[in-house]
Amino acid sequence: MYYIILNLSACDILFSTVTLPKIISRYWFQSGNISFIACFVQMFFVHYLGTLNSFILFLMALDRYLAICHPLRYSLVLKNSTILILSITAWVTATLATLVLVIRAYPLPYCASNIIKNCYCDHIGITTLACIDRTPYGVTALALAMVVLLGPLAFILFSYCSILIAVFKIANFQSRIKSLSTCSPQLIIISLYYLPRCCVYLASNGLGIKFNDDVRIVIIMLYSLGPPMINPLIYCLRAKDMRESLQKQFNRMAVPQKTQVSAISS
Repeated sequence: MYYIILNLSACDILFSTVTLPKIISRYWFQSGNISFIACFVQMFFVHYLGTLNSFILFLMALDRYLAICHPLRYSLVLKNSTILILSITAWVTATLATLVLVIRAYPLPYCASNIIKNCYCDHIGITTLACIDRTPYGVTALALAMVVLLGPLAFILFSYCSILIAVFKIANFQSRIKSLSTCSPQLIIISLYYLPRCCVYLASNGLGIKFNDDVRIVIIMLYSLGPPMINPLIYCLRAKDMRESLQKQFNRMAVPQKTQVSAISS
């Protein structure tokens, strides 16, 4: 789990690095200009890291499923080498999936408005500015998004259903409460990551869901910046080992100060 959390932390930091500077310059300093090439570079990393985040959540669900539902096989199936291979596969697969979007969108003729109705460059915002019908490109992007989102989401839902069944078979009430308290915050993050994304993609491709531009941007900000802010609290500070390690560090920092104060007092 710690190796998977390391991948999640790297993904969150990179995503915030790609999106936050331009968002801050746009809404705080009223400087929202970006070059054509830089916009496509940002679009690549936005979709790449979003896809990677979905795969990492899949790995976390796999780890949790094996740990709770098949504890005797856990150490045999999820070795360090296995996690390394799965992590590398996630990073590489996310690259291939995102390149499809960029390669199809870059050659389009962009002769319409140059104002993107979003807080950063994404596939929907860029292809909307093309002078041709974006429906064929939108369908491909929607199909790819549903695969990278609904595929991991389907396994995540399956794993949590299996975990709930296994938990309620436990006779000890305290064990049930502990297991449920561990899973519930993670379910909130998963819902915050997947549900708004699916709604935005479906609405943008004309499938019966309509949002105005302001509501759409708020939803995008919610699922883009919300999980990276909450993930450290859920996956790190809730862990007993992490809390004990932080407590030791604070105690070590406090010891020299106490020694200095006592020396001065004497």
